[in-house]
Amino acid sequence: MNGRAGVLGWLSSSEDEREAARSTIVRIVHQEADALVAAFYEVFLGDTQSAQFLSHNVVQDRLRHSLRKWLLALVEFDPLADIEAFERRQIEIGEVHARLNIPNNLVMEGTTLIKTKVADKIATAGNHSPSAFHAIILFNEVVDYAIRLMSTAYMSGANRRTKTEEAFRIFSLGQDINLERETQRAALMEWSHSVLLSMLGNESEPSHNSFAASPFGLWIRHRAAVLFQGSPLLDKIQHLIREVDTEVLPNISSSQPASLVMFQRRIDEIKFLLNDLFKLAAGVENGRDPLTQTLNRRFLPTVLGREISLSKKAGTPLSVLMVDLDHFKTVNDRFGHPAGDAVLSQTAETILNNVRATDFVFRYGGEEFLIVLVETAESQAHALAERIRTELTKTPISVAETESIKVTASIGVAAYEGHPDYEYLINAADAALYAAKQNGRDCVVVAGDESGTSALSASGQG
Repeated sequence: MNGRAGVLGWLSSSEDEREAARSTIVRIVHQEADALVAAFYEVFLGDTQSAQFLSHNVVQDRLRHSLRKWLLALVEFDPLADIEAFERRQIEIGEVHARLNIPNNLVMEGTTLIKTKVADKIATAGNHSPSAFHAIILFNEVVDYAIRLMSTAYMSGANRRTKTEEAFRIFSLGQDINLERETQRAALMEWSHSVLLSMLGNESEPSHNSFAASPFGLWIRHRAAVLFQGSPLLDKIQHLIREVDTEVLPNISSSQPASLVMFQRRIDEIKFLLNDLFKLAAGVENGRDPLTQTLNRRFLPTVLGREISLSKKAGTPLSVLMVDLDHFKTVNDRFGHPAGDAVLSQTAETILNNVRATDFVFRYGGEEFLIVLVETAESQAHALAERIRTELTKTPISVAETESIKVTASIGVAAYEGHPDYEYLINAADAALYAAKQNGRDCVVVAGDESGTSALSASGQG
């Protein structure tokens, strides 16, 4: 934007006209602020896609407060004195909307409604005088300029997100496809064989883990959805998994050969579709940290944003761990950076050995790792964090020809509670991590329990 070019009406008005208009606008908006906010959110609540953003109480409270604050700041704004600060604020808001994936057209629709209601109030209060219409023009100009700034930032953020999502998909395709294919074929066969073996065992009422909850089912829902985004073959596999769970397994029995034949046919069809899926895999992009072989942080918004959407839609749990090595700087200072690299590499290996293939491990910072645990409740995440912490403390790491050291880690745990912004979940884990460090390090703290008492007891710290 070209600075003051967005508020030409204010520039062409006399000082007396501007002050009279501002006085009228401020008075009306302050009087009607709550009603204007309510009208704005009626637009959102009337849209199915956007209503999900307001289902969380924290979002409703914060966004309503933020919108009211934005409106009041808008009318207090002096375009001739505060233009740069004003522009920065609108750009920040647009970037937040992009991160939340809030439809920009609804933001514009809501603000148009606000302009209409304010214009009606100003015109009525001013008896439709020329000064009232002048105030309406200037108010609309400021709102329109703010929305243009937001929309530009929104589009820029949305474009970046789209490019990153595509880069992650390409990167995922570029992994060892043959190994991935064989791994998932083995997972599929292992689960199907476990079902058949339970039949041969003559169990009167054999119990099976659902196909969707099996390692193969989790991989299809989380990893394959990225690898083969939009593929009709993937949709067919997901349909067959649901069919097996809802129609085949409830009726399967060793006394009914037809049910076993039906089961095997579905498994064979999935094997065939899986092979076709992997034939489509192509393209390579470097997306891993070369030292630790964990995922590049730039893919985090794509992964976590998608997993939050999936968790909200399916009602499944989601948790994250923030892992930070304790006193890592002293390792570099005492033994040199090669030793620090060895510690980071070993730490990553320990983490990767303790998570599932369906989870995501990122190198978040210098000595920080962020772990996204799909379909994992808070208690399970806490248990995994303790296991990782324990494994690290008992694993010696060679830092010199004749010297080994042991490292410890502080870990913050946070579970997804419904907030659509992935930053909210990351910040919760980060706050828990900070509490773990404040509580003496080498411990696990769960978000919301910053005292860390249970975690400290479990890790043997006092």
